Amino acid sequence: MDLTLIVVLVIALALFFDFTNGFHDTANAMATPIATGALRPRVAVGIAAILNLVGAFLSTEVAKTISGGMIREGADGIFITPELIFAGLIGAIVWNMVTWLLGLPSSSSHALFGGLIGAALVGFGLQAIDFGVVMSKIILPALLAPLTAGLVAFAATKLAYAITRRYDGKPDGRDGFRYAQIFSSSLVALAHGTNDAQKTMGVITLTLISVGLQPPGSGPEFWVVVSCAIAIALGTYMGGWRIIKTLGTGLTDVKPAQGFASETSTAATILASSHLGFALSTTQVASGSVIGSGLGRRGSKVRWRTAGRIGVGWLMTLPSAGAVGALAALVAQLGAVGIFIDAVVGAVVITAIFLWSRRNEISHRNVVSEVAASGGAVKIKRNPKPKRKVAP
Repeated sequence: MDLTLIVVLVIALALFFDFTNGFHDTANAMATPIATGALRPRVAVGIAAILNLVGAFLSTEVAKTISGGMIREGADGIFITPELIFAGLIGAIVWNMVTWLLGLPSSSSHALFGGLIGAALVGFGLQAIDFGVVMSKIILPALLAPLTAGLVAFAATKLAYAITRRYDGKPDGRDGFRYAQIFSSSLVALAHGTNDAQKTMGVITLTLISVGLQPPGSGPEFWVVVSCAIAIALGTYMGGWRIIKTLGTGLTDVKPAQGFASETSTAATILASSHLGFALSTTQVASGSVIGSGLGRRGSKVRWRTAGRIGVGWLMTLPSAGAVGALAALVAQLGAVGIFIDAVVGAVVITAIFLWSRRNEISHRNVVSEVAASGGAVKIKRNPKPKRKVAP
């Protein structure tokens, strides 16, 4: 197959992944403000789309982790080809769509990493992967970031309720936090753009480096940044409605003070990680914050079975997407025929999932966001009303 054609196909597929990432993660930022009434759904999705667009221009450190760190660069060039990158993207997108349909906890980011690693292993073996970078920039942040965000959200929720304790028992006594959520949720959307859009930039840059159109170790070109920013913003606005329509089923118990605390801790964690070049899963960070803020409310306890199911889903994503990416890479090695087979099979699977999702009733089983579902890991009893002082 002509090299120019395969590069164009990879770029188009990467931008499609960026689009799916946008609609897959819309609720990460806007779930709680919609559930608490801080923002109307249409306004919330519009704000998220604009800030995802802006955030994509703020940093390229995560993109450099993908394009010049995870896959080794040897004397004979980079240890991956456009064909293998194409296969890895197929693996990531297929796994992403399957978990979205089934409502399984997953990470678009880890699906991408898994697909690329699986494809590179098939093409060049263990020497293709810099496991030190994978461990320090992907695996460890995946373990530590949700825990850190959860602890910060826990402390912030405790502090918020302690400061406003005089409003206990008043249904709207903490309404100020509802308006503060407009700021905090917007900050999450901005942070999402700084981290998730960078991953697609890294994939496209990796492709250009692999064919000699960019020098090894270089960052994304400006046109790559613009394209990825627009793709994730369009996905956020156009695809988020499927998730937004069912937010009420998953987050009806989220209170404004709790939502503000979880969103602020999510944004702070993601922004700090983007600055350091850590390729995080924003879904996992936001979920950790929701769980932490839930535990920060009085009368709460962990539903360990639900928390365990979410954790298993997170752990499954990278190796499962890697397996799909490796299978696609085996087929891609057949040359033009293999690329054609991968493209056709991928298109059929994606189309089938989309049509199936339109036939089924939209419910919490198949569309509620992973962030919303994470709220089920905490059981919160109704806060007791404060005792009235009896006049002497």
